[in-house]
Amino acid sequence: MQPTRRDFLLQSATLAAGFIAAGGQTPLRAQPPKNPLPRWKGFNLLDFFSPDPANARPATTEEHLKWMADWGFDFIRLPMAYPSYVKFDRSRPIRPDEIRAIDTQATDRIEQLVHLAHKHNLHVSLNLHRAPGFCVNAGFVEPYNLWQDARAMDDFVYHWSFWANRFRQISPKKISFDLLNEPCTREDMNDQHSKRGPIPGDKYREMALKASQAIRKANPDFMVIADGNNVGSSVIPEITDLNIAQSCRGYNPGIISHYKAPWVFKDTTGLPEPKWPGQVGDQYLSRAMLEKQYEPWIALTKQGVGVHCGECGCFNKTPHPVFLAWFEDVLDVLTSNGIGYALWEFRGSFGMLDSGREDVAYENWHGHKLDRKLLTLLQKY
Repeated sequence: MQPTRRDFLLQSATLAAGFIAAGGQTPLRAQPPKNPLPRWKGFNLLDFFSPDPANARPATTEEHLKWMADWGFDFIRLPMAYPSYVKFDRSRPIRPDEIRAIDTQATDRIEQLVHLAHKHNLHVSLNLHRAPGFCVNAGFVEPYNLWQDARAMDDFVYHWSFWANRFRQISPKKISFDLLNEPCTREDMNDQHSKRGPIPGDKYREMALKASQAIRKANPDFMVIADGNNVGSSVIPEITDLNIAQSCRGYNPGIISHYKAPWVFKDTTGLPEPKWPGQVGDQYLSRAMLEKQYEPWIALTKQGVGVHCGECGCFNKTPHPVFLAWFEDVLDVLTSNGIGYALWEFRGSFGMLDSGREDVAYENWHGHKLDRKLLTLLQKY
Protein backbone atom coordinates (compact mmCIF):
# COMPACT_ATOMS: atom_id res chain seq x y z
CA MET A 1 0.00 0.00 0.00
CA GLN A 2 1.16 3.55 -0.67
CA PRO A 3 1.94 5.61 2.44
CA THR A 4 -0.37 8.31 3.72
CA ARG A 5 0.72 11.93 3.73
CA ARG A 6 1.29 11.60 7.48
CA ASP A 7 3.61 8.62 6.88
CA PHE A 8 5.55 10.66 4.35
CA LEU A 9 6.02 13.58 6.77
CA LEU A 10 7.14 11.21 9.51
CA GLN A 11 9.60 9.61 7.12
CA SER A 12 11.01 13.02 6.18
CA ALA A 13 11.38 13.98 9.83
CA THR A 14 13.17 10.72 10.60
CA LEU A 15 15.63 11.27 7.77
CA ALA A 16 16.30 14.81 8.93
CA ALA A 17 16.94 13.59 12.48
CA GLY A 18 19.34 10.98 11.17
CA PHE A 19 21.22 13.66 9.26
CA ILE A 20 21.67 15.77 12.40
CA ALA A 21 22.65 12.75 14.52
CA ALA A 22 25.33 11.88 11.99
CA GLY A 23 26.93 15.29 12.44
CA GLY A 24 25.84 16.51 9.06
CA GLN A 25 26.88 13.35 7.24
CA THR A 26 24.08 11.99 5.07
CA PRO A 27 22.90 8.61 6.46
CA LEU A 28 23.17 5.66 4.12
CA ARG A 29 19.38 5.31 3.97
CA ALA A 30 18.68 8.95 3.17
CA GLN A 31 17.51 8.18 -0.34
CA PRO A 32 14.74 10.02 -2.22
CA PRO A 33 11.36 8.35 -1.67
CA LYS A 34 10.63 5.73 -4.30
CA ASN A 35 7.38 5.20 -6.14
CA PRO A 36 5.11 3.58 -3.52
CA LEU A 37 3.34 1.49 -6.19
CA PRO A 38 4.92 -1.69 -7.56
CA ARG A 39 6.38 -1.27 -11.04
CA TRP A 40 3.65 -3.39 -12.57
CA LYS A 41 3.87 -4.13 -16.28
CA GLY A 42 1.20 -5.67 -18.41
CA PHE A 43 -1.87 -5.05 -20.53
CA ASN A 44 -5.38 -3.68 -20.76
CA LEU A 45 -7.90 -6.43 -21.52
CA LEU A 46 -11.02 -5.23 -23.33
CA ASP A 47 -13.42 -8.09 -22.66
CA PHE A 48 -15.94 -5.76 -20.96
CA PHE A 49 -15.03 -2.52 -22.71
CA SER A 50 -18.14 -2.27 -24.91
CA PRO A 51 -21.40 -1.06 -23.32
CA ASP A 52 -23.22 -3.67 -25.42
CA PRO A 53 -22.20 -7.29 -24.71
CA ALA A 54 -23.31 -8.18 -28.25
CA ASN A 55 -20.33 -6.13 -29.49
CA ALA A 56 -17.83 -7.51 -26.98
CA ARG A 57 -14.28 -8.33 -28.02
CA PRO A 58 -13.23 -11.99 -28.23
CA ALA A 59 -12.83 -13.32 -24.71
CA THR A 60 -9.45 -13.51 -23.03
CA THR A 61 -8.63 -17.14 -22.32
CA GLU A 62 -6.60 -18.72 -19.58
CA GLU A 63 -4.00 -19.56 -22.22
CA HIS A 64 -3.59 -15.84 -22.96
CA LEU A 65 -3.08 -15.13 -19.26
CA LYS A 66 -0.49 -17.89 -19.03
CA TRP A 67 1.42 -16.38 -21.96
CA MET A 68 1.48 -13.01 -20.22
CA ALA A 69 2.89 -14.55 -17.05
CA ASP A 70 5.39 -16.70 -18.95
CA TRP A 71 6.61 -13.61 -20.83
CA GLY A 72 7.31 -11.85 -17.53
CA PHE A 73 4.25 -9.63 -17.08
CA ASP A 74 2.40 -9.26 -13.78
CA PHE A 75 -0.51 -6.86 -14.33
CA ILE A 76 -3.78 -6.49 -16.17
CA ARG A 77 -6.17 -3.56 -16.19
CA LEU A 78 -9.84 -4.28 -16.88
CA PRO A 79 -11.61 -1.22 -18.33
CA MET A 80 -15.31 -1.95 -17.88
CA ALA A 81 -18.42 -0.27 -19.28
CA TYR A 82 -21.08 -0.46 -16.58
CA PRO A 83 -23.91 -1.09 -19.14
CA SER A 84 -22.17 -4.35 -20.07
CA TYR A 85 -23.23 -5.82 -16.73
CA VAL A 86 -26.60 -4.07 -16.20
CA LYS A 87 -30.05 -5.33 -17.25
CA PHE A 88 -32.15 -2.89 -19.29
CA ASP A 89 -34.01 -2.60 -22.58
CA ARG A 90 -31.19 -2.01 -25.09
CA SER A 91 -33.59 -0.83 -27.79
CA ARG A 92 -33.63 2.60 -26.08
CA PRO A 93 -31.33 4.74 -23.90
CA ILE A 94 -30.88 3.56 -20.33
CA ARG A 95 -32.96 5.24 -17.61
CA PRO A 96 -31.67 6.37 -14.19
CA ASP A 97 -33.86 3.80 -12.43
CA GLU A 98 -32.08 1.00 -14.34
CA ILE A 99 -28.49 1.94 -13.48
CA ARG A 100 -28.40 -0.32 -10.41
CA ALA A 101 -30.05 -3.34 -12.06
CA ILE A 102 -26.88 -5.39 -11.97
CA ASP A 103 -26.86 -8.61 -13.98
CA THR A 104 -25.04 -11.11 -11.76
CA GLN A 105 -24.51 -13.50 -14.66
CA ALA A 106 -22.49 -10.78 -16.36
CA THR A 107 -20.57 -9.89 -13.21
CA ASP A 108 -19.82 -13.59 -12.70
CA ARG A 109 -17.96 -13.53 -16.03
CA ILE A 110 -15.90 -10.57 -14.87
CA GLU A 111 -15.16 -12.28 -11.57
CA GLN A 112 -14.12 -15.45 -13.39
CA LEU A 113 -11.56 -13.52 -15.45
CA VAL A 114 -10.21 -11.87 -12.29
CA HIS A 115 -9.74 -15.23 -10.58
CA LEU A 116 -8.07 -16.72 -13.67
CA ALA A 117 -5.64 -13.81 -13.72
CA HIS A 118 -4.87 -14.34 -10.04
CA LYS A 119 -4.22 -18.02 -10.77
CA HIS A 120 -1.33 -16.84 -12.95
CA ASN A 121 -0.08 -14.27 -10.42
CA LEU A 122 -1.34 -11.27 -12.35
CA HIS A 123 -2.48 -8.25 -10.35
CA VAL A 124 -5.88 -7.03 -11.56
CA SER A 125 -6.88 -3.37 -11.62
CA LEU A 126 -10.63 -2.93 -12.11
CA ASN A 127 -11.49 0.29 -13.95
CA LEU A 128 -14.81 1.92 -14.77
CA HIS A 129 -14.14 3.07 -18.32
CA ARG A 130 -17.79 4.02 -18.69
CA ALA A 131 -19.31 5.04 -15.36
CA PRO A 132 -22.84 6.24 -14.63
CA GLY A 133 -22.97 9.71 -16.17
CA PHE A 134 -19.54 9.83 -17.79
CA CYS A 135 -17.28 8.28 -20.39
CA VAL A 136 -14.40 9.81 -22.31
CA ASN A 137 -15.85 8.09 -25.40
CA ALA A 138 -19.17 8.72 -27.11
CA GLY A 139 -21.38 5.92 -28.43
CA PHE A 140 -23.81 5.49 -25.54
CA VAL A 141 -26.43 7.94 -24.25
CA GLU A 142 -26.10 8.62 -20.51
CA PRO A 143 -29.25 9.67 -18.65
CA TYR A 144 -27.40 12.25 -16.52
CA ASN A 145 -23.99 13.87 -15.90
CA LEU A 146 -21.63 12.55 -13.22
CA TRP A 147 -20.19 16.02 -12.59
CA GLN A 148 -23.53 17.81 -12.32
CA ASP A 149 -26.12 15.40 -10.91
CA ALA A 150 -26.12 14.05 -7.36
CA ARG A 151 -27.99 10.93 -8.45
CA ALA A 152 -25.26 10.09 -10.95
CA MET A 153 -22.60 10.43 -8.23
CA ASP A 154 -24.62 8.21 -5.88
CA ASP A 155 -24.96 5.56 -8.57
CA PHE A 156 -21.25 5.78 -9.36
CA VAL A 157 -20.45 5.13 -5.70
CA TYR A 158 -23.00 2.30 -5.63
CA HIS A 159 -21.20 0.49 -8.44
CA TRP A 160 -17.85 0.76 -6.69
CA SER A 161 -19.39 -0.45 -3.45
CA PHE A 162 -20.71 -3.47 -5.35
CA TRP A 163 -17.31 -4.35 -6.80
CA ALA A 164 -15.42 -3.78 -3.56
CA ASN A 165 -17.78 -6.06 -1.68
CA ARG A 166 -17.64 -8.63 -4.46
CA PHE A 167 -13.86 -8.89 -3.95
CA ARG A 168 -13.62 -7.99 -0.26
CA GLN A 169 -11.91 -11.31 0.56
CA ILE A 170 -9.19 -10.82 -2.07
CA SER A 171 -5.76 -9.68 -0.90
CA PRO A 172 -5.07 -5.99 -1.68
CA LYS A 173 -1.83 -7.20 -3.25
CA LYS A 174 -3.88 -8.92 -5.95
CA ILE A 175 -6.51 -6.31 -6.80
CA SER A 176 -6.85 -2.54 -7.08
CA PHE A 177 -9.66 -0.17 -8.03
CA ASP A 178 -9.08 2.42 -10.77
CA LEU A 179 -11.99 4.80 -10.22
CA LEU A 180 -12.72 6.42 -13.57
CA ASN A 181 -11.07 6.36 -16.95
CA GLU A 182 -9.64 9.72 -18.09
CA PRO A 183 -11.98 12.23 -16.41
CA CYS A 184 -12.68 15.41 -18.35
CA THR A 185 -15.42 17.82 -19.26
CA ARG A 186 -16.91 17.75 -22.73
CA GLU A 187 -19.23 20.28 -24.35
CA ASP A 188 -21.35 17.54 -25.90
CA MET A 189 -21.25 14.12 -24.24
CA ASN A 190 -22.48 12.51 -27.45
CA ASP A 191 -19.89 14.11 -29.72
CA GLN A 192 -16.55 12.33 -29.72
CA HIS A 193 -14.81 15.37 -31.16
CA SER A 194 -16.29 18.09 -28.92
CA LYS A 195 -13.93 20.23 -26.89
CA ARG A 196 -12.64 18.71 -23.65
CA GLY A 197 -11.16 20.20 -20.51
CA PRO A 198 -10.15 19.39 -16.91
CA ILE A 199 -12.62 18.56 -14.16
CA PRO A 200 -12.65 21.28 -11.45
CA GLY A 201 -10.42 20.10 -8.63
CA ASP A 202 -13.16 20.19 -5.99
CA LYS A 203 -15.43 18.00 -8.14
CA TYR A 204 -12.62 15.53 -8.79
CA ARG A 205 -11.91 15.36 -5.07
CA GLU A 206 -15.59 14.76 -4.29
CA MET A 207 -15.71 11.86 -6.75
CA ALA A 208 -12.46 10.30 -5.52
CA LEU A 209 -13.29 10.70 -1.84
CA LYS A 210 -16.79 9.24 -2.03
CA ALA A 211 -15.77 6.29 -4.19
CA SER A 212 -12.64 5.47 -2.17
CA GLN A 213 -14.61 5.58 1.08
CA ALA A 214 -17.14 3.11 -0.34
CA ILE A 215 -14.35 0.81 -1.53
CA ARG A 216 -12.48 0.90 1.76
CA LYS A 217 -15.64 0.25 3.70
CA ALA A 218 -15.42 -3.25 2.23
CA ASN A 219 -11.70 -3.52 2.99
CA PRO A 220 -9.74 -0.62 4.52
CA ASP A 221 -6.52 -1.86 2.91
CA PHE A 222 -7.78 -1.82 -0.67
CA MET A 223 -5.63 0.10 -3.12
CA VAL A 224 -7.38 2.90 -5.02
CA ILE A 225 -6.09 4.58 -8.19
CA ALA A 226 -7.29 7.77 -9.87
CA ASP A 227 -6.63 8.54 -13.53
CA GLY A 228 -5.04 11.89 -14.24
CA ASN A 229 -7.31 14.87 -14.82
CA ASN A 230 -7.99 16.27 -18.28
CA VAL A 231 -8.10 12.92 -20.11
CA GLY A 232 -5.43 11.36 -17.93
CA SER A 233 -2.80 14.00 -18.74
CA SER A 234 -2.51 16.00 -15.50
CA VAL A 235 -1.69 15.12 -11.90
CA ILE A 236 -4.46 15.79 -9.36
CA PRO A 237 -3.03 17.89 -6.50
CA GLU A 238 -6.44 18.07 -4.84
CA ILE A 239 -6.32 14.40 -3.78
CA THR A 240 -2.70 13.84 -2.72
CA ASP A 241 -3.77 13.58 0.94
CA LEU A 242 -6.31 10.80 0.31
CA ASN A 243 -3.96 7.80 0.04
CA ILE A 244 -4.96 7.35 -3.60
CA ALA A 245 -2.42 6.50 -6.30
CA GLN A 246 -2.57 8.27 -9.66
CA SER A 247 -2.42 6.96 -13.22
CA CYS A 248 -0.75 8.78 -16.10
CA ARG A 249 -0.81 8.03 -19.84
CA GLY A 250 1.74 7.14 -22.52
CA TYR A 251 0.15 8.68 -25.61
CA ASN A 252 2.10 11.90 -26.10
CA PRO A 253 2.37 13.18 -28.79
CA GLY A 254 -0.96 12.15 -30.29
CA ILE A 255 0.34 12.47 -33.85
CA ILE A 256 2.53 9.44 -33.03
CA SER A 257 0.24 7.38 -30.78
CA HIS A 258 -3.03 8.03 -32.60
CA TYR A 259 -1.90 8.73 -36.15
CA LYS A 260 -4.94 8.41 -38.45
CA ALA A 261 -7.19 7.21 -35.62
CA PRO A 262 -10.67 8.23 -36.82
CA TRP A 263 -12.05 8.81 -33.30
CA VAL A 264 -9.31 11.40 -32.69
CA PHE A 265 -8.97 13.17 -36.03
CA LYS A 266 -12.11 14.29 -37.87
CA ASP A 267 -10.12 14.30 -41.10
CA THR A 268 -7.27 11.81 -41.28
CA THR A 269 -6.12 13.00 -44.71
CA GLY A 270 -3.26 15.44 -44.94
CA LEU A 271 -1.74 14.60 -41.55
CA PRO A 272 2.05 15.10 -41.35
CA GLU A 273 4.03 11.87 -41.52
CA PRO A 274 5.14 10.72 -38.05
CA LYS A 275 8.85 10.79 -37.22
CA TRP A 276 10.75 10.12 -34.00
CA PRO A 277 12.74 12.13 -33.36
CA GLY A 278 12.11 14.76 -35.98
CA GLN A 279 10.11 17.71 -37.23
CA VAL A 280 6.44 16.82 -37.56
CA GLY A 281 4.21 19.65 -38.66
CA ASP A 282 5.00 22.72 -36.56
CA GLN A 283 6.81 20.92 -33.73
CA TYR A 284 10.03 19.02 -33.21
CA LEU A 285 9.35 15.70 -31.50
CA SER A 286 12.00 14.28 -29.18
CA ARG A 287 12.68 12.53 -25.89
CA ALA A 288 13.01 15.93 -24.22
CA MET A 289 9.26 16.52 -24.61
CA LEU A 290 8.57 13.21 -22.87
CA GLU A 291 10.87 14.05 -19.99
CA LYS A 292 9.08 17.36 -19.54
CA GLN A 293 5.68 15.66 -19.71
CA TYR A 294 6.50 13.21 -16.93
CA GLU A 295 8.22 15.71 -14.58
CA PRO A 296 5.03 16.35 -12.53
CA TRP A 297 4.37 12.61 -12.26
CA ILE A 298 7.91 11.88 -11.11
CA ALA A 299 7.60 14.69 -8.57
CA LEU A 300 4.40 13.06 -7.34
CA THR A 301 6.23 9.83 -6.49
CA LYS A 302 8.72 11.86 -4.46
CA GLN A 303 5.80 13.24 -2.46
CA GLY A 304 4.90 9.68 -1.48
CA VAL A 305 2.05 9.26 -3.99
CA GLY A 306 2.05 6.10 -6.08
CA VAL A 307 2.10 6.47 -9.88
CA HIS A 308 1.42 3.96 -12.65
CA CYS A 309 0.93 4.43 -16.39
CA GLY A 310 -2.45 2.77 -16.86
CA GLU A 311 -2.49 3.11 -20.63
CA CYS A 312 0.14 3.49 -23.33
CA GLY A 313 0.67 2.36 -26.87
CA CYS A 314 0.15 3.24 -30.50
CA PHE A 315 -2.53 2.80 -33.17
CA ASN A 316 -1.61 0.54 -36.08
CA LYS A 317 -1.31 3.28 -38.73
CA THR A 318 1.93 4.72 -37.34
CA PRO A 319 4.95 3.24 -39.17
CA HIS A 320 6.27 0.42 -37.01
CA PRO A 321 9.89 1.67 -36.75
CA VAL A 322 8.63 5.10 -35.66
CA PHE A 323 6.32 3.53 -33.10
CA LEU A 324 9.09 1.39 -31.60
CA ALA A 325 11.59 4.26 -31.46
CA TRP A 326 9.10 6.54 -29.72
CA PHE A 327 7.78 3.83 -27.41
CA GLU A 328 11.24 2.85 -26.25
CA ASP A 329 11.78 6.42 -25.08
CA VAL A 330 8.40 6.40 -23.31
CA LEU A 331 9.18 3.12 -21.55
CA ASP A 332 12.70 4.18 -20.67
CA VAL A 333 11.57 7.43 -19.04
CA LEU A 334 8.89 5.60 -17.05
CA THR A 335 11.15 2.72 -16.02
CA SER A 336 14.03 5.02 -15.06
CA ASN A 337 11.69 6.57 -12.53
CA GLY A 338 10.18 3.36 -11.18
CA ILE A 339 6.84 3.76 -12.96
CA GLY A 340 5.14 0.68 -14.41
CA TYR A 341 2.86 0.51 -17.43
CA ALA A 342 -0.04 -1.28 -19.09
CA LEU A 343 -0.10 -1.50 -22.87
CA TRP A 344 -3.40 -0.64 -24.54
CA GLU A 345 -4.09 -3.45 -25.49
CA PHE A 346 -3.12 -7.13 -25.52
CA ARG A 347 -4.94 -8.00 -28.76
CA GLY A 348 -6.17 -5.53 -31.35
CA SER A 349 -5.11 -2.44 -33.27
CA PHE A 350 -2.87 -1.17 -30.43
CA GLY A 351 -1.81 -4.61 -29.29
CA MET A 352 0.96 -7.12 -29.33
CA LEU A 353 -1.24 -9.78 -30.92
CA ASP A 354 -3.33 -9.37 -34.08
CA SER A 355 -2.70 -5.64 -34.42
CA GLY A 356 -3.38 -5.50 -38.15
CA ARG A 357 -0.25 -3.50 -38.98
CA GLU A 358 0.73 -3.66 -42.62
CA ASP A 359 4.48 -3.20 -42.07
CA VAL A 360 5.21 -5.96 -39.52
CA ALA A 361 6.65 -9.40 -40.19
CA TYR A 362 4.38 -11.22 -37.75
CA GLU A 363 5.30 -14.46 -36.03
CA ASN A 364 2.65 -17.17 -36.01
CA TRP A 365 1.88 -17.77 -32.34
CA HIS A 366 -0.74 -20.46 -31.70
CA GLY A 367 -2.99 -19.06 -34.41
CA HIS A 368 -2.33 -15.41 -33.52
CA LYS A 369 -0.09 -12.89 -35.25
CA LEU A 370 2.58 -11.94 -32.73
CA ASP A 371 4.54 -8.70 -32.99
CA ARG A 372 7.78 -10.16 -31.70
CA LYS A 373 9.69 -6.87 -31.88
CA LEU A 374 7.11 -5.20 -29.65
CA LEU A 375 7.19 -8.11 -27.19
CA THR A 376 10.98 -7.95 -27.03
CA LEU A 377 10.83 -4.21 -26.36
CA LEU A 378 8.27 -4.64 -23.58
CA GLN A 379 10.34 -7.40 -21.97
CA LYS A 380 13.35 -5.09 -21.97
CA TYR A 381 11.45 -2.71 -19.69
